[in-house]
Amino acid sequence: MRLTSFTIYQSPIKLVEPFVISLGPLTHANNLLVRATTDTGLVGWGEASPFPTIHGETMAGAYAVGQWLARLLLHQDPRDPEAFTAVMDRAITGNACIKSAFDLACYDLAAQAAGLPLYAYLGGQAGVTMQTDYTVSLGSVTEMVAKAQWVQEQGFPVIKVKLGAGPLDAERVFAISRQVGPAMPLRLDANQGWTPALAIQLLQGWKGLNIQHCEAPIPRREFLELPRIRAASPIPIMADEACWDEEDAARLIRLQAVDRLNLKLSKSGGIFKALKMLRLAEAHQLPLQVGGFLESRLGFTAAAHFACGSRQVQFYDFDTPLMQSEDPITGGLQYGNRGTISLPDGPGLGASVAPHYLEKLVAVSIQ
Repeated sequence: MRLTSFTIYQSPIKLVEPFVISLGPLTHANNLLVRATTDTGLVGWGEASPFPTIHGETMAGAYAVGQWLARLLLHQDPRDPEAFTAVMDRAITGNACIKSAFDLACYDLAAQAAGLPLYAYLGGQAGVTMQTDYTVSLGSVTEMVAKAQWVQEQGFPVIKVKLGAGPLDAERVFAISRQVGPAMPLRLDANQGWTPALAIQLLQGWKGLNIQHCEAPIPRREFLELPRIRAASPIPIMADEACWDEEDAARLIRLQAVDRLNLKLSKSGGIFKALKMLRLAEAHQLPLQVGGFLESRLGFTAAAHFACGSRQVQFYDFDTPLMQSEDPITGGLQYGNRGTISLPDGPGLGASVAPHYLEKLVAVSIQ
């Protein structure tokens, strides 16, 4: 089986309301869709969600790089992830996000060719119980408390709280905890927004609250400070922006820097490298969260398939498609009561994109 063509689409979708983190506000999910075909007639799909302040990639830039990668990937076998990953990595360093879209499309094709749902192709099991959190974006204390109450009323089992805006974060967390009550668990995400000293001060101040973990407390390049923060914190520390691939994961494990890792396919470059990170976590009994950026249900369908592959995945952060004003995906993961996630059991991803949506997008075909 060989890759014979690619179509790359720019897919901007307006968010229902601005999504604000410490690195700035976002009003659109500016994603890329990749459609791949083979000489056997199969069609596979992938998605990239460039996050300029994290990836250093944009929709326009990824669109340009994607055309170059597509030409290099023509005639590759999508069932050989080591080979197609090497082609992309030899061509250009970084650019993990757009690479992930091609990786996902290839895994979709490989699983279809094997006649298996992607989770089964990856060695996962059917029937894994998955429940997503829902995120409260950064704002005033009053705004965040009101949103947290809304999340609780919708029945989500966990509230994720965006932080990273300085000492006032202390009151943000206390106020939300008071509003939703001690039975509702919180997950904190500072998106690199604190200094090491402030991180320790805040985390120690929240001792006794029902907080599952804190993601990315300090700038990613200051990872050598993480062991000190972890030792002082009563709350488990999770790496996100400091952990892109298996080399980052191995370094953090060796330093005993964090308690948990957050894996995102648009950050790892796709499934091939994410699986290496997962195996490291299994070997060291490190709990994992699987999340994403602003992908549609297409990208999160791939993330959910991947998440079914190991008991080390204990936390699910699959909420951002619910924040988008349009859902162009057919099939794929479905949301149920209390944030439950279910997956299709047909071959591959089991997700595609509605033709009427694709017709209005800027696109380019490579063959």
